[in-house]
Amino acid sequence: MEERVERTASVPVTLTPQQETKVWRKIDRRVIPVIAVMYLFSFTDRGNAKIEGMTTQLDLTGNKYNMALTMFFIPYCLFELPATLAMQVIRPSRQALFQYQGVWGLVMMFMGFVKTYPQLVGVRVCLGAAEAGLYPCAVLTMWYPRYKLQYRVALFAGAAGLAGAFSGFLSFALDNMNGVGGLQAWSWIFVIYGIATIVFSFIAAVVMIDYPSTAKFLTEDERSFVVETQAAIGEEHHGIAKQLWAGIIDWQVWALSVVYFSVTAPVYGLVYFLPFGYSPSISQLLTVPPYLLAVIALVMFAHFSDKLHLRSPFIFAAQSIALVGFIINISDAPSGVKYLGLCLCLVGSAASPGAVSWLTNNLRGKYKRPTGIALQMTSGSVAGAIASNIFRSQDAPRYIYGIGLEIIFIGTGLVAVVVTAVTYKRINAARDREELLQQQRGEKEELEEGGGKRVGDRALSFRYTI
Repeated sequence: MEERVERTASVPVTLTPQQETKVWRKIDRRVIPVIAVMYLFSFTDRGNAKIEGMTTQLDLTGNKYNMALTMFFIPYCLFELPATLAMQVIRPSRQALFQYQGVWGLVMMFMGFVKTYPQLVGVRVCLGAAEAGLYPCAVLTMWYPRYKLQYRVALFAGAAGLAGAFSGFLSFALDNMNGVGGLQAWSWIFVIYGIATIVFSFIAAVVMIDYPSTAKFLTEDERSFVVETQAAIGEEHHGIAKQLWAGIIDWQVWALSVVYFSVTAPVYGLVYFLPFGYSPSISQLLTVPPYLLAVIALVMFAHFSDKLHLRSPFIFAAQSIALVGFIINISDAPSGVKYLGLCLCLVGSAASPGAVSWLTNNLRGKYKRPTGIALQMTSGSVAGAIASNIFRSQDAPRYIYGIGLEIIFIGTGLVAVVVTAVTYKRINAARDREELLQQQRGEKEELEEGGGKRVGDRALSFRYTI
């Protein structure tokens, strides 16, 4: 019989290490799969259709294709913050049903029926608005403590990599449907993805668990343990407006947004411009191995990052690998060597969960944290918009201009990682000295102006993750 920890209302729940491990695994089985599938579907519309005939049928000459991609990110940026904050008041399962899966699946399906360039742009705008706020890190912070987060972020982020592999494989299969029902192969890609997304929206609404406190698959002790673990973090208790403003002006939000930008811009560039000079079907299949390699790197980097309680070294390492890959691809190397370079570029995507988890670990506040996450995600959307326009058609097939800019972005991100880590380390050291001095004097923790206790990531006892 499972051991049960007896307690009173005033006594915190104490679990053995084995029981804690069991709790986190139960949560993994019930929370991660639903989020991962949602995230997988969100990436199936990003790429691959270009090499299945879309540009020819819709006469996407010049930079029309680039502009269509860009229009997705404008509403995505505008609605990112409101959609992320909505998670604090709307049950995630309901938001998943109506916004993320239902509406966005319907829009994706309609994308398969566009016949003109203006129609394509219009649908892309609607798709960007529907997908805003999807990145579910804000949901995961309700469940997992600081150093169990990145591995879980990597699990659902790996779904994006699997989406690339799955999308390439499925697009290869759908190439045989060219002409069926009067639709070309690229149209069927979006129609089938859209239908699958709509179907999954109803499944998600039923099986998705909203909050630890309402998780019926956990025992009473297990629910209390998860809730108490999150409560022990020390959240801010100021008003909503004050927390929103605190998230907007916090230096670390902007510093780590630069890091996230430097990670996502190269990845988006690769997603949108993966043709290798082979036939469309062969090009689709060639996208599969690099994405699978990227997923393996994501999980491995995240595992050791959580285990060692470090973020910056792994982000720096992943970005350095990506930098080598882009340098290979800007050179005049043979296609086989450039394919290896492509694999290295995608390994750099392992830095993405690290950048997000790094900021999430170091922000406190029910509304400050999602504000910071939303701003960081917005920087990723800006990166996507830029990546959509730097790989110009006139630069094909080597895209020296676009790849050169990606190298600059990665270099900037590497500098930002070092500067941020050094700043965190200095703040932690200053707090160590201040806390020791106060203990020696027998003083209580310094109060903020107005007499309130310093809480959240401003608390004297809080240490930034490096």
